[in-house]
Amino acid sequence: MSESGKLAAIWLKRMSRGPMDPQERATLQAGRGLVGNANQGGKRQVTLIEQEVWGALMDQVQAGLDPATRRANLMLFGAIRLADSRNRVLLVGACRIRILGETKPCERMEEAWSGLRQAMVENWGGGAFGEVLDDGEIAVGDVVKWL
Repeated sequence: MSESGKLAAIWLKRMSRGPMDPQERATLQAGRGLVGNANQGGKRQVTLIEQEVWGALMDQVQAGLDPATRRANLMLFGAIRLADSRNRVLLVGACRIRILGETKPCERMEEAWSGLRQAMVENWGGGAFGEVLDDGEIAVGDVVKWL
């Protein structure tokens, strides 16, 4: 049996450097990303983080920041690990996302909390990015698993 997790949170960014708006559900568009998100197309159509990794980072830097601070689109919870997942395909609900690489932490993380950017550098601590392979709806609580 394949290990699985759940989709714990969805955020849309309306504009570059804009707020991250939490959503209960969202629409994925193949080759584009999340409908209504500022970043569309290219290789970085959707960004993902793990709830457990975020919690560990908060412990490490002694902070209690909301996971939306990371500015990722999707937060996963459970047995899914993003580290070293390049070229793997993740099923989120009924939609596939191909992981293309590690999301490197930017200066915004240091602005949020001193030491956070450096803490995120190790072992894919900043999460992953990928391309959307299917059109469809996703919702918080959807099952997430590797194909």
